[in-house]
Amino acid sequence: MRILMVHNTYQQRGGEDVSTEQDIELLRSHGHQVHTYFRNNDEIKNYAALQKAYLFFRPTWSWQSYRQTIKILKEFKPEIVHVQNFFPLISPSVFYACKRMKIPVVFNLRNYRLGCANSYFYRENSVCEECIHRSPLCGIYYKCYHKSAIQTAAVTLMQIVHRYFKTWEKKIDVISPVSDFAASKMVYAGLKPNNIIVRKNYLKADPGEGSGRRSGAVFVGRLSPEKGLSTLMNAWEKLPDVPLKIIGTGPEEANIKEKSAKLQSRVTLSGQLPHSEMLAEVKESQFLVMPSVWYETFGRTIVEAYATGTPVIASRLGAIAELVEDGQTGLLFTAGDSDDLAEKVTWAIHHPEDMARMGKHARQVFLDKYEAGSAYQQLMAVYQAARTRTKN
Repeated sequence: MRILMVHNTYQQRGGEDVSTEQDIELLRSHGHQVHTYFRNNDEIKNYAALQKAYLFFRPTWSWQSYRQTIKILKEFKPEIVHVQNFFPLISPSVFYACKRMKIPVVFNLRNYRLGCANSYFYRENSVCEECIHRSPLCGIYYKCYHKSAIQTAAVTLMQIVHRYFKTWEKKIDVISPVSDFAASKMVYAGLKPNNIIVRKNYLKADPGEGSGRRSGAVFVGRLSPEKGLSTLMNAWEKLPDVPLKIIGTGPEEANIKEKSAKLQSRVTLSGQLPHSEMLAEVKESQFLVMPSVWYETFGRTIVEAYATGTPVIASRLGAIAELVEDGQTGLLFTAGDSDDLAEKVTWAIHHPEDMARMGKHARQVFLDKYEAGSAYQQLMAVYQAARTRTKN
């Protein structure tokens, strides 16, 4: 199959970039021919004044991207177009180009941008859904995107215009969120369920299990407020004998260092580690902690923990509650409740055999649902659905 992969990368590398690269590798490993159309937000640094002024309208429509897409479609002649991310430079114009050329198109929905200007449903350290409950104009009032009313207005314009013209319904054959929760939330935000097919993330390689000599807890992720670092540190103040390793960097790093110093040797910060070293730490931990206080769209770190046979103690919130089977692959606690987290950690430490059993079950869940073999079959099913709908 000839596949055009479309992706707009941000200035800071993230999970969407990793997932895109994995899909490309997966397809090529099965003999498919993949051509890429990528744009990078670093381009904006070199824009002239007039180009920067046009940036306000770029998320809504880009004639440049439209023409470039048409040119690629004519030359490469793909059988399907897979759009991973169009924001902000590519714009939804890519969908109109595909429909003009009558080529099936799949859109991977990896964030909440179609219903939330900052794409998180998170504002001022708590979940916020005002834009879907009241009006998308609320985001402008709160300056949700880059703390700028003008930049937020640019995102809001994109949402309103393409909702009015029903772009998501008429110009996309399959919209593919990465979790059932994300799908339900976006349906509530206005998407129609008839062209939605959930395709969950996966790991391209099996890291294998650890040696079995496990101790303590590990946190892996960006050190930012929405990841629940405050809940994590407050819980550990109540846990005098449980070691915790924190892996990652971010805006909360200085604050975490200050708090961890008061906890003596109980909490250690490792910074950002190479992926293999991070997995090695997870393999040797009794459990992974994921205390997020926002609606995670998926939770790749959880799947990585499962692959190593490590159970997870996580917030009962968003897609996390969908991934973690309470009492089967880990434990769930009330998001933002440090007392509840401390109680779950205490229980885990005093029930090592139960946690080991959960780790074995988590490993099996990974093998059944999240390894590359099953992921390829799911991707082909999504492509086939898109091709069928284009014919109809």
